Amino acid sequence: MSGTGRVPGQPTEQRFAREVPASAIPSQRNAADAYRVSEDQVHRARIVVARNAEDSEDCRRLLDMLGLIASSPDQLPPVRR
Repeated sequence: MSGTGRVPGQPTEQRFAREVPASAIPSQRNAADAYRVSEDQVHRARIVVARNAEDSEDCRRLLDMLGLIASSPDQLPPVRR
């Protein structure tokens, strides 16, 4: 690979000319939103933890450590409070 840092066969103009849809860019968050986590974010985080855990006990410990599970099923997880 050459030291130019370019992708072979793809001109610079084409690489950066792609438009990003407005929905792909998150809106700016204020101080009140800084600690707010959506249910979708919690769900995606749980999936990532489950895929990368060594076993079920490791998964439970990681979810608990990250605040992604509640102590009882009728409560919100700590990250959602």
